[in-house]
Amino acid sequence: MALTDLEKSLLYDYSQQLLQQDMLTNQLFASSKVGQDLRSLVLGEPVRAQTFTNPFEEAISGTLRSDAQSTRQASRNVGEAASMMGIASSSMATIVDTLEEMEDMIADIEAGTLDATSSVVQGDFDDLRDKITGLISSTDYNGIYVLDSSQWGTEQITSTGEVHIQSNEGDGFNINFNAVDSGSGSVDWADLSGAALDGSLATQKSYVDNLKQWASSIADIYDSKEDSLVSQQLQLESQAQLLDNAAQMRKPSDPDYSLEKLLADLIVRNTGTIIDTDG
Repeated sequence: MALTDLEKSLLYDYSQQLLQQDMLTNQLFASSKVGQDLRSLVLGEPVRAQTFTNPFEEAISGTLRSDAQSTRQASRNVGEAASMMGIASSSMATIVDTLEEMEDMIADIEAGTLDATSSVVQGDFDDLRDKITGLISSTDYNGIYVLDSSQWGTEQITSTGEVHIQSNEGDGFNINFNAVDSGSGSVDWADLSGAALDGSLATQKSYVDNLKQWASSIADIYDSKEDSLVSQQLQLESQAQLLDNAAQMRKPSDPDYSLEKLLADLIVRNTGTIIDTDG
């Protein structure tokens, strides 16, 4: 089938554009004198590809990445603080449970189920007390004893029970622990005695009730602090991820973008392409 005049014209224009672009490419980027002069003008001597980057974008993305790293480190530090609180809270919960066992023993003595004069009953009561004091002296997080004030006053925890946490908010913050080893202030752990059950049962019951109420309040405080720190940790991690995403968006899409490619893109943009990429 013969071509129409319009079809012939389109094919001719198409071939002419191909020829023009091929000649332009050969003239500028082959070994011609024009190509060499143009390359020398843009790239300098010796001729070699040079990476074309936007220093402003690189600086911004670098700052964002640095901020993301520091925020993520702060998140890890806060996470350690939450773990510290969690360990203290768990030990306090065990202490409360043990005091409840002592309450049950006293209730059984009052009901006549147990004999307060029995050396076995008195020994069991003392064992529960020793379980509490042993837990207090051994509860630690990486060598930081969070309940026993006799082991405070180190580089990691002050003599008043403060542990400093580094974060990206100013100079950080402190978390505080209670001195549980000395008892509630009005009752010492040493006041709990199995031998005192015989003849001083009411006093021992009052001691246990007092210590249980006090230990329960500390456990609740530690629970609340742990939840707050975990929430803060998640927020910081989320902020770090947002900063990472922002840095990635500000990063040049083609890190190997060279001056040669930039020049070629400018020529193509000015001379046009066969395919309309704007449509």
